[in-house]
Amino acid sequence: MRRGIALLLSFFFMMSQVQAYQLIMPTERKNCTTNDYAFLYGKAKSAEALTINGHSVYIAPNGAFAHSVKLHDGENRVIIRTLYGLMIYKYFKTTPARQEIAVENMEFTKAYVNHDNTPLRSEPIDAGLNRIGHLFGGTHIVVNGSKGSFYRVFLSKDKEAWIAKKDVTLTDEEFYPAEFINMDSERFKNAMIQTITFSKKLPYTVEDGEKEMIFRVYNPELSEESVYNLNIPKPEKYAYNITLDEGKYTFKVRKLTENIKEAVVVIDAGHGGSEKGAIGCLGDEEKDINLQIANQVAALLKKHDINVVMTRECDANLALEDRVNIAKENFADVFVSIHLNSIGDVPMDIHKKRGTSVYYFNNNSKALAEILERTVTRSAGTREDGVQTGSFAVIRPTEYAGVLVEAAYMTNPIDSTLYTNDKWIHKAAKGISDGIIQYLKK
Repeated sequence: MRRGIALLLSFFFMMSQVQAYQLIMPTERKNCTTNDYAFLYGKAKSAEALTINGHSVYIAPNGAFAHSVKLHDGENRVIIRTLYGLMIYKYFKTTPARQEIAVENMEFTKAYVNHDNTPLRSEPIDAGLNRIGHLFGGTHIVVNGSKGSFYRVFLSKDKEAWIAKKDVTLTDEEFYPAEFINMDSERFKNAMIQTITFSKKLPYTVEDGEKEMIFRVYNPELSEESVYNLNIPKPEKYAYNITLDEGKYTFKVRKLTENIKEAVVVIDAGHGGSEKGAIGCLGDEEKDINLQIANQVAALLKKHDINVVMTRECDANLALEDRVNIAKENFADVFVSIHLNSIGDVPMDIHKKRGTSVYYFNNNSKALAEILERTVTRSAGTREDGVQTGSFAVIRPTEYAGVLVEAAYMTNPIDSTLYTNDKWIHKAAKGISDGIIQYLKK
């Protein structure tokens, strides 16, 4: 009798385990956070009638669910309830004190830039779309203020900028104003090269307008009005780069090829190796899906005799700098980084936070981003989540037209029914390859 009861209890225990939901995030029952929302997602069976803090939660046909809860400062209880019981998760939220840091004015002080590719920013924030130039190591600058971890850089009476303190070395040695030496230009079939030479390295900015680019070099030690402007016309599809040899700046604008068989396209499968990327509702890892899509994009492009370079073809660790270097070393015309999205510290809306979005940083990549948003959503059947600007390391270089495609949301239950389907993987890849071909032929 006792054996029978034990078997019966064991059976009901096993059944409850079969029915129980599985939470992918959070991984802990107790959590400390500064976020405004607790984001919970995982998988369950529709028969479980899942609720979170009394709100019914949608469960997709494949079992995926996601929900967010608004948090207040202090302890928050999040109760997940099903027909088979409930589970309580605790979040302790703190809001960091925000202290406005005042700008401290300084006497004009000379400084050197420590290394190449140092961002010159329009505001003292180490994030966002505020880069207005990338200075070379050894550049002479003048600073006249400080705020937090940044120095204010004096460029001219009408222009100031900001640079991270860690990127420069202040000096009390005497500087002498740079001398302008000469300016020259050359035109080629598919490129234009402008040079301007000074007796030493100076700070500069780049403005990419509708019809031309303006390359400005500043010589603040000479006078507060000493600004040299190069107005450089640009073709419809273009890439550009700036080099510096001693005090000689070379600004090269090249027209991207109109022959797709001559084009070089770099396909970048985001993340890889120990960097998993986003984790989906069903426990899928973003890096694997990125690679599946990327491999199929490459195969489709090769059918059109397009020169394709992959940043990674297997599950391997690869630094962002290495991905950029692969593109530059192969003289890429187009660079497409493939990702899947996740939801940040915002209210969860399964009907809005889903679909395909495409990011670009430089103006020369905007047209490619707009084309890919159309071709991917039409082919893959995803919602248009928009073309947006984003400061991602792999698409910041100007040497190619670079975009980052977020094909779908890993953490949206509706999208999870798509990206876990092999047919959808192919449709997404076809949308990306179609967009690249359309852009090259445009």
